[in-house]
This record gives sequence, C-alpha cells and structure tokens, in this order.
Amino acid sequence: MSDKRSKLVDSSKTGHKKSQDFSALSRKILKLANRGAPRIQFLRELSRMLIQFSGCDAVELRITDGKLNYRWEARDDGKSSFEILPSTTSEDGNIIPCFSSNSGAEKLCRIIVSGKPDPSLPFFTKNGSFWTPDISRTSGLRDEIVKWFPHEDGYRSIVMIPFVIDEENSGLVQLKRSKKDFFTLKEVEFYEGVAQTIGLAVAGRRSQAKLRERVKELTCLYGIARLVEEPGISLEKILGGIADLLPPAMRYPDIASARIILDDKEYCSPPECEETRYRLAADIVVNGVKRGVAEVFYSEEKPELEVELFITEEQSLLDAVAGQLVLIIEHRQWEAERTRLEEQLRHADRLATLGQLAAGVAHELNEPLEGVLGFAQLARKSDGLPKQAGKDIEKIESAALHAREVVKKLLIFARQMPTHKTLLNLNQVVEEGLYFLESRCEKEGIEVVRDLAEELAEITADPSQLNQVLVNLVVNGLQAMSGGGRLTIRTRATEEEVILIVEDTGTGMDEEVQRQIFLPFFTTKEVGQGTGLGLAVVHGIVTSHGGTIEVESKKAKGSRFTVKLPLMGTPTKEKTHDTPT
Repeated sequence: MSDKRSKLVDSSKTGHKKSQDFSALSRKILKLANRGAPRIQFLRELSRMLIQFSGCDAVELRITDGKLNYRWEARDDGKSSFEILPSTTSEDGNIIPCFSSNSGAEKLCRIIVSGKPDPSLPFFTKNGSFWTPDISRTSGLRDEIVKWFPHEDGYRSIVMIPFVIDEENSGLVQLKRSKKDFFTLKEVEFYEGVAQTIGLAVAGRRSQAKLRERVKELTCLYGIARLVEEPGISLEKILGGIADLLPPAMRYPDIASARIILDDKEYCSPPECEETRYRLAADIVVNGVKRGVAEVFYSEEKPELEVELFITEEQSLLDAVAGQLVLIIEHRQWEAERTRLEEQLRHADRLATLGQLAAGVAHELNEPLEGVLGFAQLARKSDGLPKQAGKDIEKIESAALHAREVVKKLLIFARQMPTHKTLLNLNQVVEEGLYFLESRCEKEGIEVVRDLAEELAEITADPSQLNQVLVNLVVNGLQAMSGGGRLTIRTRATEEEVILIVEDTGTGMDEEVQRQIFLPFFTTKEVGQGTGLGLAVVHGIVTSHGGTIEVESKKAKGSRFTVKLPLMGTPTKEKTHDTPT
C-alpha cells in the first residue's frame, strides 16, 4: 500500500477485496516456508513481503524457535538486523522472547505474547493484539508504555500481533509506520490472520529445514555405501572418499571440512583441513581399541544464525559414519585374514603333496645309494688299486654320502624319520647350537646378540631336530650377511607356547621369495651353492612338533624367522614307517 491509500472502509465490497489480498499474501508466505530456505533468507523474504504489502516503514519479529530466541527487524530501505534474545517464562510455562528489563516495551511484549492482556488497557483487540493509529496522542496507556515509543524513532502507527508456532514456540510480529492513522481496526484483524500464517510458516520452514538436513545425511550414508561397493577399491580411497562426503552433509557445507585419522594416517577433504575450536568428532574403536577419529570442522562461527553451531543429528551422523568405518575396517581385516588362511591352506597342501613325492623318491633312491656306497668302500680296499682309481672311488663315495644326506633331509621334510622327544629347555638348545657357530660369525664380522627369556618353561621336543632348526636358521642368516651385520636370537614364552626368533640384518627377501622359501629345492643361491632343502627341513621339523614358523622380511633390511612351539605334550618316541637303514 502507498502512503496515499485511503482508509479501509467497512463495506462488504472493500472487505471482500482486502480479504482476497490477505489470502494471497498468506499463500505466498506458506509457499516461501515450503522452500525450506535457511533462516536468514526466510526472514529477509518474509519481511520484504510484509513491507511491500503493508507499506510499513519497518517490520519486527520476535520468535522462539526451539532453543533459539531471536529478534529480527527489517526496514523499507533494505537494512536488517538479527539479534539473539534472552527469554522469560510466562505463568503458563511458555517461553517469551524478550529482554529481561522491566521497560514498558518489554512489559508490553510479555503481555501480548503471553496472550493475557490487561483488560484495563485500551487498544487491544479481542484476539490480544495491540494497535494504535498515533502513539504520540494515545490516551489511556500507562506512562511507561508511552515512553517506550521514543519520538526520535519517528514511528506513530504501531501494530503488535502475537502468533503461535506450536505447543512450545510462539512469536510476535510488529508493523511500524511513521505516518499516523495508517492502520484501521479492520486491517489489524486481517493482519491477525496473516500472523497466524507466519506461525505456521515458521514451523513449516523448520520442518522443511530439518527434512533437508536429513536428506543430506542420508545422501552421505548412501554415498558411503556406494563407495564401499566399488570393486577393488582400497581402504585408503574409501577413507578419503568418506572425508569428501562429510562436509556436504553439514548444515553449513560452505565453511565445513572433514578429516579421518586411522592409525596415525590422515585423510582430509579438500581444501586441506585446518583445526579450529568449532569441532565435532566421533572415535573409531575397533575391537575395543581406539584406532582413530572422524572429525568435522567449521572454519568460522555463525552466532547470528543459531544457538548451537552443530545440531544433535549431525553428531548422530558422525557417530553412524564412525560405526560404518569400524565395520569396513573389520570386514577388510577379515578378508585379509581369510586370504592369509587360504594361502596357508594352499601352501600346506603343496607341502603335503611334495612331502609324499619326496618320501617316495627318497625310499626309491635309498637302496641303490647304499649299494653304490657299499661297493665303493669295498673297491677302495682292494689290493693293488691304482692311485688315480682310488681317488675316483673316493669321489664316488663322497658323492654317495652327500646323496644319502639329501635323502635323509627329504625324509625329515616328509616326516618319515623317527623322532625321540624329551623334556628340554629351548635356551639350552640355543646355547649349544651357538657354541659351534659363534666362531664362524666372528670370522665373518657378524655380531651375535642373545636375548633369552629367563625361567623359560620346558617343552617336549626332539633336541637334535630343534638343534637342526636353529643351525639352519642361523646359517641362513649368515649367508644373507656376506658383508657383516648383526644376528639376534631371542626366546620368549606365553601361557601356551615358547617362541624362538632368529633375526638378521642381511639382504632380505621380496614377497615372491617369501612365498616359496619353505618349498623343497627352492633356493636363491647360485647353482651348486645349496640344495634348497634347509628351510624346507626346518618347516617339516617345526610342523612335526605341532608348531608354526613365520617369516617377515624386507629387501635390504633383513629377515626375521619366528618359530612357535607348544608347551603341551609328554616325552615320546614316535614310530614311523619305512625308516631307512
């Protein structure tokens, strides 16, 4: 309306026209609420509609919306202000957004919002709204209320209308105009209807905003689900992808950044995440152990918008994301463990097959070798044997003995050799084995470090075979440190097993070599430098004692062999079949 508009005439024709105009305004307000716009944008659009429709100089809103009590004022020159208000509680328990002062203005606000105006005060409608065509000459108002309207503000026509948002929230709309006699009682009654529409709009905008936040959160969770389902995706890419999905799910994505820390590794959303005091976090706890944290940061605070920068639902979302991360990590660990066990099973199957083959070959070779060795020894004792022939026979005998030793190792690998188990101390086996090897280590410039556990429990094992395990592992380490190094031998114990660790600082092995080192006849040495049975025999002996052997190695950094032997058992003499003579 313009300043030159005529007063509203109480006629059916004009009243019907104005009713249609006010209905159109209400529809526009509700349509605005359905957009679910951010609070400031909603208030700016709403006040613009009211100023354009009413022709007022300024519109003021006081609203209680959940935990937030605020005052919004907009003027026809485009300027506006937002202010968080303290609140008071009415006799009925309703929250009233107003300053705590006892000024006439605040008293009047409390009276109007509480819905209980004093009947002795004039200029109140039957619905509890206050209005005056000219505050400067309003009679009947209490002096302190008149003083609330300072003359320098220039507002003479005032309308103050309460409205209800829901059972716990309410508000007040105030229309201000510098011109006197600007409002009529009939108009105020129409504006009372508009005010109730504003209450519905505030509640609707809040619901739409909450719905929008829930959609953002569900979109984030859906994005995580799709990310995890990508074939062949690594855990690192999943963590980085989740960090990228979190900021858009926050209420203020334009100032949000996210970071996921797992096992001291960071995965941040672009731009690079900077820690601020505006932080939301959820721990990542896997099997009772804290492995990391999921965090969201805001680069700045927006106190003019909300009482709380983060809402409860955002913490719930971050907790859900942390829970999903735990499931993803556990699933990846399970997959890795399953792969490892499957590989162990395939390895054991290959070794069992090779063991059967080796046993068969060894038995087939054993008898002819004994014949070759026996006849070579008889021939060497013959009288008048030429000197060269004697040397050749010695070579035959030496080769036969070497072949018999290889057969013996094959039988040990295939677990075809008898064992004589007794109670023994692993530390004693280590000391006895090193007694013969330390001098060789010293000559080759290798430092030997003992780290033996005290009061080590005894185990049931074959001492000669365990000695062979130690010797083979030590020799393997020596051969890997041709230029010198350090050889460390440790013993440890748990409630169920004793542990032997042999560690060197040698050349190390890549993953491909590590997968094959326990296979018979596999060797990385030059032709003629080894049979490739040493570690295979070690594996066979350890397995025959109910234990396990593991290897960890890195190229140019050395290797570590870990042998675990069970404590349970009693001294026995195992019987085997087809024992060679």
